[in-house]
Amino acid sequence: MDRIVKVGIIGCGGIANGKHMPSLHQIPNVEMVAFCDIVEERAVKAAEQYGTEDAKVYTDYKELLKDESIEVVHVLTPNKEHADITVDALYAGKHVMCEKPMAKTAADARRMVEAAKATGKKLTIGYQHRQKVSAQVAKGYVENDTLGEIYYANCYAVRRRGTPNWGVFLNEEEQGGGPIIDIATHSLDLTLYLMNNYEPALVMGRTHKKLEHPEAGNIWGDNGVSTTPLEEAACAFIQMKNGATILLETSWALNTAEPISEGSCVLCGSKAGLSLKDNKLVLNKIELNRPVKTEVDTSAGGVAFYDGASATPQLTEAVNWINCIINDTDPVVLPEQALVVSEILEAIYTSSKTGKPVYFE
Repeated sequence: MDRIVKVGIIGCGGIANGKHMPSLHQIPNVEMVAFCDIVEERAVKAAEQYGTEDAKVYTDYKELLKDESIEVVHVLTPNKEHADITVDALYAGKHVMCEKPMAKTAADARRMVEAAKATGKKLTIGYQHRQKVSAQVAKGYVENDTLGEIYYANCYAVRRRGTPNWGVFLNEEEQGGGPIIDIATHSLDLTLYLMNNYEPALVMGRTHKKLEHPEAGNIWGDNGVSTTPLEEAACAFIQMKNGATILLETSWALNTAEPISEGSCVLCGSKAGLSLKDNKLVLNKIELNRPVKTEVDTSAGGVAFYDGASATPQLTEAVNWINCIINDTDPVVLPEQALVVSEILEAIYTSSKTGKPVYFE
């Protein structure tokens, strides 16, 4: 942990400022030495707040990639740009953390996986919900065979009125979709990770855009919500090759009285089940011929990585990522796993358009 890892930031917008840069800034052996954004003022501001004294600012990411001192790049741009920037960064000799979803399309995600394999550089995707304490405890139950064979699951990312209306969230060309690709991607990643099952057989999905006044009650106001062509809600049935089934529900805006935050899922196994909703972990099973339900205490209990740095999922993600670079180990989120998430999400959109299931070989 003594050596310094030099990081370049590509994209200095909301997710960079809200998640990546504050987390990296708390890790003592990380230096953010370069910042790039098409809006130069954003890169300048980021460099002033998080960079080294001699941090460089760019508006062209390809110029940043020429800096041989940079070991790691974080790609924090709109979804459409993920693949091209990531592939270029990998071939420039950088390890890459790319924000979720992996890419706008499954084909782009496959290009990213192929580039990582060809270059031997590490690639991971920003699915931080895996890194929650509750998720890691749930994973422990699965690996300990407490649940037995997991054959049925639900994954949720359901907002009542929470359509993001800043940046390019409502731009279909830049983002590729609505809540499916924005928030359901977190829940599906967590569900597949806990099940340790990445072999889909078929997907049947349906998107919905039905609300008369989708802007009404939106927590961030209107600002284009009424006119976006993107889906407001969606549901899907996913069958895995081993026969396990997953039901997916997601929405930005839906007339439901019971919203469920992204990163939520329910797993049902042959021995027991668990639910992870809104960061609350509940284990259920049968004991002495009686149904038993136990809420598991997953509080951090004061655990901290560094003084003043509590173990949030964002910080845990950053620390684990930097450690895998230093120790030359695999990242928590493997690119091949993230690719399957992208393939399933794309299949939901395709199925909705065609009205037919999408089959996987």
